[in-house]
Amino acid sequence: MRRPALFNPAAKSWVAPTIQGHDVIKAFHEQLPGAQPTKLLSLDSLAKELGVKSVYLKDERSRYGLPAFKILGASWGAYRALALEVGLPLDAGIEALEEAMRSHQITLFTATDGNHGRAVARFASILSIPAEVHVPAGIHSSVVEKIEAEGAKVILSTEDYDKTVMIAHRAAQDAGGILVQDFAFDGYGEIPQWIVDGYLTMMREIDEQLPENIKPDVVVTPVGVGSLAQSVVSHFKRAGISTTILAVEPDTAACFYHSIQQGDIVPIHTSPTIMSGLCCGTVSTIAWPLLKSGVDATLTISDYEAHTAALDLQALGVDAGPCGSASLAALRRLTAADREQLELDSESVVVLLCTEGNRDYEVPRSIFPSDPVSLTQTLVQINSSNPSLGSVPGPGEIEIARYIKAWLEHRGIETHWIEPTKGRPSIVGVVRGSGGGKSLMLNGHIDTVTCLSYKGDPLSGEIKDGKLYGRGSGDMKGGIASALITLANAKSLGLRGDVIFTGVADEEATSIGTEEVLAAGWRADAAIVNEPTNLDIVRGHNGFVWLEVDIYGVAAHGSSYDLGVDAITKAGYFLVALDKYAKRIQKDDGTGVCPSVHASIIKGGEEASSYPDCCTVTLERRTLKGETPNTVKQEIQELLSGIASEDPSFKYDVRTTFDRSSYEISLDHPFMALVEQTVESVVGRKPAVTREKYWTDCALIGDVGIPVLLFGPHGEGIHSMEEFANVDSLEQTTQILTKIAKEFCK
Repeated sequence: MRRPALFNPAAKSWVAPTIQGHDVIKAFHEQLPGAQPTKLLSLDSLAKELGVKSVYLKDERSRYGLPAFKILGASWGAYRALALEVGLPLDAGIEALEEAMRSHQITLFTATDGNHGRAVARFASILSIPAEVHVPAGIHSSVVEKIEAEGAKVILSTEDYDKTVMIAHRAAQDAGGILVQDFAFDGYGEIPQWIVDGYLTMMREIDEQLPENIKPDVVVTPVGVGSLAQSVVSHFKRAGISTTILAVEPDTAACFYHSIQQGDIVPIHTSPTIMSGLCCGTVSTIAWPLLKSGVDATLTISDYEAHTAALDLQALGVDAGPCGSASLAALRRLTAADREQLELDSESVVVLLCTEGNRDYEVPRSIFPSDPVSLTQTLVQINSSNPSLGSVPGPGEIEIARYIKAWLEHRGIETHWIEPTKGRPSIVGVVRGSGGGKSLMLNGHIDTVTCLSYKGDPLSGEIKDGKLYGRGSGDMKGGIASALITLANAKSLGLRGDVIFTGVADEEATSIGTEEVLAAGWRADAAIVNEPTNLDIVRGHNGFVWLEVDIYGVAAHGSSYDLGVDAITKAGYFLVALDKYAKRIQKDDGTGVCPSVHASIIKGGEEASSYPDCCTVTLERRTLKGETPNTVKQEIQELLSGIASEDPSFKYDVRTTFDRSSYEISLDHPFMALVEQTVESVVGRKPAVTREKYWTDCALIGDVGIPVLLFGPHGEGIHSMEEFANVDSLEQTTQILTKIAKEFCK
């Protein structure tokens, strides 16, 4: 189930306010170098495919030599602002303005995710004045290069589009320049309105280019901040016209869609999309009233759908980019019920706005996988190895978090991006219940250990003999996929309680992801961490304490045995004592679980010719319930003091550096009983119930009072040279989790 289209039946009879000055705008555009109307293409094969009478495509791939329509608005908005600044009448013309600019030092400023900034830069170059273009994070380098080629100064921001607009706004104020932005906000609305007016030239061209007596029944327009769509509504909802307006946005940047749902402008968190010109988190304040009233339907599409539509248009000879193909993708994703509500039939005339030509972009992954096996394959193919591990840092969780967010958004599932630690995001998805039921959290880490030690292709996702191979297939992208499908299934279960998915960063290192998700306030009545447990249940596990022991010597020249004290050989006494201590505590009580200790790292000395003055031994002590960092530190101190009592020259310090508590849920807890019964009903056997030696995020979840256990698919080769998940167990895990959610959250 994907995010549904939203409809506004009242838009059919709504009439837009009248806009004056069309002729002046048209005359201005005719003065620009290379002025000529863009083509309106008739695409008969698409009309046949889509079951409509005609499909026309307004081809804005080349407007004044630029690969998008944006210069229509940017030039008119900048022209009006500059003319006002220097006291020229509106009909003075470009040559008069260029002459006036020679005696004025004015810089044009803007923020852009591509085409608008290039258009502002082009108009500045026509007038021989400077332009400064601010570009948000994540924009393709080729976009920056093309803006710079227009002669503009480009400022690379580390922020998203909305914040970059504010940065450009402040820069313009500080420099006494003019901000030319198609996004209106409090105190800034005049120039954005002029930009919208500039786009009306395109609308008038459509009217003139359609066959005689033919009017469009449906116009499909993309929405970024809403300026183009505002112009579409202003023109095609004017008095005497009854054209249906269909708006389209990216799944991951659906600011208009969410605002329509809420009934007012709602800023949203966006994530990068190949439809970069539409990657906007807030609707323009001047566009919102018209769009809210005049758009008949709005929907969202995935990057993959935009990419596919671009390929199809290219096959028809229209070399469109992702934004330019969004309108076709929108039309294709309409259901039969959607088409009926829009009165779209075999007699309909449809106009698609192709707003840009082709450009460089990363080919997106499909977000269509809706079963745990194909979804696991896709997740495995994304390298999310932890940047804190390995001799070469991994790329981390950003790409996989973006994919999961897109997957959730496509299905209309509420998403939350959690990133207190920059570059280490976690993602939360929520299917809200109707109220009054218990809530269930499904937790899993989206990072993996390093791919460097993997034999073969760690990102293959290959299936062979019922096993799905690749780094993270078992640990734990198979569990993540099962949890995500369960979350999607929950939408149709009619639950009273919430089902919450938490895909967390950094579990393979220090688990900052689960900590940050919990710190953000996410809670549930019970939780399952979907680590690979071979369809058995793990009800508890050990904790751990990391310690560092500094053992001191006396630095001296290597020949000065009478002065030097070797810290490394002194450390040897401690290591012998540690080995005896380890054997003493590592006694199995019959449960298969016991405390343990080992020396992990030893460092000492600077060069071969000197006595080392310090040797540091790093320890890991695995702990049981009731053991604390203080009790562990005390035990290590006792070992050290015992050595010092026999050798007064033995000097040391000991400190704890990191710790995690152990965890255990009682055997008679009601949630345990539910999970056991559900597993048995699907698998056909009673699951084993165990405690394990390792540590997981269960402890963090349990520490905030949430009953939690480990349950997940069959996986082998965890952290090893070859890793796999059993395909059948992925399906079974999904069935089990869905049944648990249905029963627990009912």
